Amino acid sequence: MKGIFTVLVENRDGVLSGISGLFARRGFNIDTLAVGETENHEISRMTITSTGDQRTIDQIEKQLNKSVDVIKVRRLSEAKSVCLEMLLAKVAYNAGNRTSLIELCQVMEAKVMKVTPKYMLVEYHSEPDNVDDFIHLIKGFGIIEIQRTGTIAMEK
Repeated sequence: MKGIFTVLVENRDGVLSGISGLFARRGFNIDTLAVGETENHEISRMTITSTGDQRTIDQIEKQLNKSVDVIKVRRLSEAKSVCLEMLLAKVAYNAGNRTSLIELCQVMEAKVMKVTPKYMLVEYHSEPDNVDDFIHLIKGFGIIEIQRTGTIAMEK
């Protein structure tokens, strides 16, 4: 089972460390983590995804609610939320497959950010499963380097 938590926290030093420590102490895994300031400079929003059985996901929510720096915790349903990730990838190409890579990017609505003689830097953002699919598709060209954000989510 996947747990998606959006957590409003005080925007100050040590809060991220405290939340990640909470997960480490309890033996919970963080699958993805994205943090950013909200419209209020004093508050940040964390989007945390984790997997486990129902009991584990319930425990994560309870432990987050106990944290001093946490203002509000909401568990989101995948079906009732918009979840997105962003990917940057350096993808190798040659004269024989350059056109195929560009066509793939067009079909998938990925953006070619930079072209060098040896690789293309590609940006792609979509739902996490689509990001996984895109990675699978570009593997055949040769991934030089890849960076992906954590999931960000908002209730519909």
